[in-house]
Amino acid sequence: MYDLIVVGGGAAGFFGAIQAAGLNPHLKIVILEKSGKLLSKVKVSGGGRCNVTHHEFNVKALAHHYPRGEKTLRSLFQKFQAKDVVAWFEQKGIALKTEGDGRMFPTTNTSQTIIDCFLSEAKKRNVEIRLNEAVTDIQRLQDTLSISTATGKTVEAKNVLVAIGGHPQRSSYEWIEKLGHTITPLVPSLFTFNDPSKRFISLMGVAVDNGLVRIAGTKFLQQGPVLITHWGLSGPAVIKLSAWAAAWLHRVNYEFTVLISWIGNRKEEELRDELNSLKNTRPKLSVSGNPLFQLPQRLWTKLCEEAEIEEKKIWGELSNRNLNKLIEQLIRCPLNMKGKTTFKEEFVTCGGVEMNEINLETMESKFIPGLYFAGEVLNIDGETGGFNFQSAWTTAWVAAQHIAQKEKAGSSPRP
Repeated sequence: MYDLIVVGGGAAGFFGAIQAAGLNPHLKIVILEKSGKLLSKVKVSGGGRCNVTHHEFNVKALAHHYPRGEKTLRSLFQKFQAKDVVAWFEQKGIALKTEGDGRMFPTTNTSQTIIDCFLSEAKKRNVEIRLNEAVTDIQRLQDTLSISTATGKTVEAKNVLVAIGGHPQRSSYEWIEKLGHTITPLVPSLFTFNDPSKRFISLMGVAVDNGLVRIAGTKFLQQGPVLITHWGLSGPAVIKLSAWAAAWLHRVNYEFTVLISWIGNRKEEELRDELNSLKNTRPKLSVSGNPLFQLPQRLWTKLCEEAEIEEKKIWGELSNRNLNKLIEQLIRCPLNMKGKTTFKEEFVTCGGVEMNEINLETMESKFIPGLYFAGEVLNIDGETGGFNFQSAWTTAWVAAQHIAQKEKAGSSPRP
């Protein structure tokens, strides 16, 4: 018999268990992890450095990085946000550093620092950990919740925190659905785009700092660095776009057209005036041999080829037809995509437990008293950059606060 059973030994599960135990040392807590490994996503995050959170301490701006859950998180971040995470780790002797793009990592540059911290805190607070215990069923008894596992064990608790993370298979959530909760459609988020034509494969490794990627026929677009790969397109702008368009892309079976502006959000008429000015001011300058807009030479040459501009053509000889084609390649370069590739280890599931079935003041189920949710099991997901860990810390913290306070008020200390 436990005060709190945490289902899932990942980021949200550990943070929730540690917080609850810290607030109420009398709680008897166990973490049930279905695999033989703990904190596996923490370990691989950020290339093994653990992208703990993002340096964005304005609540409204922070919440804007979540395609699913922005409004919900705006209220939750009022309770516990990125600056609170930084402060918590500092209290544990772990300093975080901010990189140029806002991502925050431990100064040690290794995720093991975060893992060791969590394991140490759990041990210090007598949190029991059981590996290879997959939950198969939860039953509501009179005053407790009874959990059955795949190994045939049954454990009971006054409170259960479900923090199983995101899963592509709906079957992973069957026991949650049996309790009456709605699971919104599960689709991948945070991925790169595949170009079966391999039209730009000769440019793999070439990147632009300020591209703009738009999905044709939709309002989905993102601006930022774009990277050409051997399979298609990657880079922050593409990864963010995959998050915001995740459900739509799944519906069209990942067959779509992207229009790329290699020069950011530059207006077409402004661009036309600039290029026409070159025809008049530098007519003998080679077109393909002199890249503009700080574009890499290889990319500029390729765009000139696509615009059917001969290698020796000079600006003074450029026809209006070629000029128009070059403008198209610069700001509306079309690529027909088919399929996706998981972005390193930053895989995320779009979908999960419907948020309108959760009490946002406590993260408790509106249907089952004593049942709480935290992390990616919820229908919340963010862009890449530490945002998904941040929502895990926040939702786990809110749940832990309520559980600890409730048990403090309603039970006598354990011997």
